[in-house]
Amino acid sequence: MASAEGSTEGAPGEGEGERDPTREPEKKREREPEKLEERRSWLEPESRSRRILLGLGIYLACLVVFAIIAGDRMAVHTPYNHFAHLADAWLHGRHDLRGGPPGYAGNNDFALFEGKWFISFPPFPAILMMPVVAVAGSPENFRDAQFVVWLAGIGPAGLFLVLEKMRRTRRSERTEIDNLRLALLFAFGTVYFFSAVQGTVWFAAHVIGVGLMALFVLCSLDAERPALAGALLGCMFLTRVTTVLVGALFVFEAIRVSYMKPTSGPARELPREGPLGERIATVFRDLDRGRLLRLGFAFAAPCAVALAFASWLNWERFHDPRPWAFGHEYLTVGWQARIKRWGLFSFHFLPRNLSIMLASLPWRPAPGEPFPGKVPFMISGHGLALWMTSPFYLWLLRPKNVSYLTWAAGVAALGPLVMNLLYQNSGWFQFGYRFSNDYAILLFMMLAIGTRRFGTIFWAAAAWAIAWNLFGAVSFERQAFGLFYSQNPGAVFPID
Repeated sequence: MASAEGSTEGAPGEGEGERDPTREPEKKREREPEKLEERRSWLEPESRSRRILLGLGIYLACLVVFAIIAGDRMAVHTPYNHFAHLADAWLHGRHDLRGGPPGYAGNNDFALFEGKWFISFPPFPAILMMPVVAVAGSPENFRDAQFVVWLAGIGPAGLFLVLEKMRRTRRSERTEIDNLRLALLFAFGTVYFFSAVQGTVWFAAHVIGVGLMALFVLCSLDAERPALAGALLGCMFLTRVTTVLVGALFVFEAIRVSYMKPTSGPARELPREGPLGERIATVFRDLDRGRLLRLGFAFAAPCAVALAFASWLNWERFHDPRPWAFGHEYLTVGWQARIKRWGLFSFHFLPRNLSIMLASLPWRPAPGEPFPGKVPFMISGHGLALWMTSPFYLWLLRPKNVSYLTWAAGVAALGPLVMNLLYQNSGWFQFGYRFSNDYAILLFMMLAIGTRRFGTIFWAAAAWAIAWNLFGAVSFERQAFGLFYSQNPGAVFPID
């Protein structure tokens, strides 16, 4: 009996802790609603996780498209991998280039000072590249175009988060789907598209600068993260010097929140009645100065660190302590005489640059003149006009609504816009006006705020923009499309 009872206790399926296979499907069915509910919570409207997932989706979409268009550039280094050479110099404990400029770069945009060769572009992209260049072992083993493509989705994804923050705080009436479309339109309907797939020194700076600016704006709205906004602005200065002027956006926001949300006392709205001068005076009289100073200090401290680093770097290389003096005046380029005569910035360059920004169109030779190749049109190497490549920017001229944030974004955009128009270089060699990358994030903010409905005509303009910028991304600096681009800088616009 005892042995029988023992065998009964050990019989399979009858022990208390044994598994019943017939209950497995039932348990799975019980867990399925829980998993479904968990997935739904990730996509809950207005949730942070939903915004992050949508932003990640935009990033991945950009990564795939940019990588496909970049094509063979993903597997090799570009001929103008200046930032990789700067990173390599630092890794070897020096500022000048070991062995001088590489032969494959054709001595294009290298600075010569006291018998040594330097990279005169602002250095933050090289700082980002240093760890990867160290692993690669040399600039030639580093895939700079691929590195840039991996970063290129950050700007559009960051723009989406900016637009969503504006919607959540009721500073924009656009819907979530509107903001998704605008972010993708920025990625594929502006000159950012062709910039993102090049990888060369000039365009790498634009891609990194756009990503930094999107994150800067995100931190600056409501002056929410002043220290991080200041750090990002410092990195922007060390990437594209003129973009430091968009710091005006944070100043506007810090003043606004210091008035509307004082440390003590109730929240209040900005004054809306009376002459503009009186309203401004009211804000400055009644704002919380203590809060404004705290915000300003937190913002300015990392900016000062970036400026100090730039001053030290320029002193070490060129004996010039000015933080913006990265050495472009020492470039061994064909327009060196122009720089010496007029400087890097001058009103002398305004007519040419303004003409390119607003009036440069595809062209054909005069009747009877030989046409250089069997192509239907040609594009000046100075690039196409901004409204030609992105005609939806024309909607900025007639906004339905102009708010405080419209003015803040407009003033912030005006700084780099004007400085780039005064710059000695038009952006040559380019498909479209690439300097607009320096403030395009702000222009899209203004588009979103305008509240004019995006109707059929707007989306037709958007389709035109995507088609043209796709052509630019596919054709620019590709041998098969070389006949579409005029290589003569004086063919349409005089050099000086």
